[in-house]
Amino acid sequence: MDTADLERRVESVRARKEEWARLPVAEQIGLLRRLRPRVDAVAERWVDTASAAKGLPPGSPWSGEEWISGPYAVLHGINALERTLVALAAGRSPLPRGAIRTRAGGQVVVDVFPVTGWDRLLLNGMRAEVWLQPGVTPAEAERDLARRFKQPAADGAVALVLGAGNVASIAPLDVLYKLYAEGQVCVLKPNPVNEYLAPLIEEAFEEFIERGFLALARGGAEVGAWLASHPGVDEIHVTGSARTYDALRFGPGPEGAARKQRGEPLSRKRITAELGGVGPVVVLPGRWSQADLRFQAEHVATQKLHNGGFNCVASQVLVLPAAWPQREAFLDALREVFRAVPTRPAYYPGAAERQAAALRAHPGAELLDAPAEGVVPRTLIAGLDPGQAGQYAFTEEAFGAVLAETSLPGRTASEFLEEAVAFANGQLKGTLGASLIAHPRTLAELGPALEQGISRLRYGAVGVNSWVALAFALAEGTWGAFPGHEDRDIQSGQGVVHNAFMLHGVERTVTYAPFEPFPRAWLGGRLHLSPKPPWFLTHAAADDLGRRLTRFEARPGLAKVPGLFLAALRG
Repeated sequence: MDTADLERRVESVRARKEEWARLPVAEQIGLLRRLRPRVDAVAERWVDTASAAKGLPPGSPWSGEEWISGPYAVLHGINALERTLVALAAGRSPLPRGAIRTRAGGQVVVDVFPVTGWDRLLLNGMRAEVWLQPGVTPAEAERDLARRFKQPAADGAVALVLGAGNVASIAPLDVLYKLYAEGQVCVLKPNPVNEYLAPLIEEAFEEFIERGFLALARGGAEVGAWLASHPGVDEIHVTGSARTYDALRFGPGPEGAARKQRGEPLSRKRITAELGGVGPVVVLPGRWSQADLRFQAEHVATQKLHNGGFNCVASQVLVLPAAWPQREAFLDALREVFRAVPTRPAYYPGAAERQAAALRAHPGAELLDAPAEGVVPRTLIAGLDPGQAGQYAFTEEAFGAVLAETSLPGRTASEFLEEAVAFANGQLKGTLGASLIAHPRTLAELGPALEQGISRLRYGAVGVNSWVALAFALAEGTWGAFPGHEDRDIQSGQGVVHNAFMLHGVERTVTYAPFEPFPRAWLGGRLHLSPKPPWFLTHAAADDLGRRLTRFEARPGLAKVPGLFLAALRG
């Protein structure tokens, strides 16, 4: 560890913290506009490098995952931030007209997506809203939006961003949030697992680095610990596990554990964190066709197997209605999808050990792959007792291709949803994201009970017929744990990122997507244009579609739309 070099990097940004905090909005917009083509210029190499590092075959549709969760997500975030800053510079609200409303019970909701005509065309049928914490009024929501730009210039601060090793866009998006929403210059330390992307990040963010607003530092946990304790670092943002957070807050090893027990933090710096957890996907009862069963089986399998299962918001516990006549048919469809999807290398360290621990805790688990050299079998743990608290699958994040299933009572969809909310809140560790899947007829039957159920779920993101990863990909929403966790029980973390509208007092983001894809949805009178989403692991043209979506975000144009639609329909 070259501490002299690290010292120089910290001091290089610390010397520019006031300059960044007071930089005119027009200059900040210019930096974003020049960043966009630089991200576009490295996008192909970014995806090729990440795909190779994760062991994806050349030309694999799964490279679409790297396009969507890599340069596409970063470009979408840049565009969303730019729209906000342009509106602020013009003296108007960045929110669409009528976006702030009040739901039943008085809670303020902000409609954040779609925003543009391109949004409505390319992600037709999908939408997102941010719920603010109870007690926040519509006037306060508008007043506090992007408040750092409405207050006298601050002296600035230095934020240490500890990047994630799984999803390539996490670190760049976290840096952009710290820079723009919180007005802090950054030291970014990429995770050693994907440090191979550091040269590309440096190339894309070259202007930020040259001006002293960003510095990169490479190395392992010892470098992160050294930087976190540096007196020149004012705040920390980390994506990882609760153990990582505890080590930062209380210190590592037995001494850190003892300090945590006593409630005596080693570091009193502000630490924001996104820490994953055990996420549920709740399937509400309804009468489904065979096509519905297959499509939603692919949906649930995607929520588990996307990126090899190495997602902090991967769904880990499937919650089914015990009395649903199609429960076994759905489980069979899910097994069929798991077995039909080719295996891929378990690139993230510790995957085999975590899967083995799940097998020891649940010896009745099904291995859905034949034994093979170097393969960590996809694993289904079905039939867990929902009343048995503290089970391994309910409390330990598998961070790999391990899916558990349990079933709950309820004569009606409303009763089942109430049971599912109580189970998720009371039994599952973590509060990052929860997904609900329901047929349109079931949603109509639920009526106001759906929103009431969402309001009781203690998760920072909730998806209705949408994997909550959509909330991650749409920077207009917020990304982070449900608010209120304390240091000694951090769950999925504190604070939010993304949040391109820079809302304050956030409780959660809720996303919505169609239950069935275009054109099949039209047979039921649901006239949207959303085919199979590009992040589905069964999308046959996901790589082509991901590339086209990324190029579109870099430079939108009507001429690119036909190719996008053709690629989307090839899924």
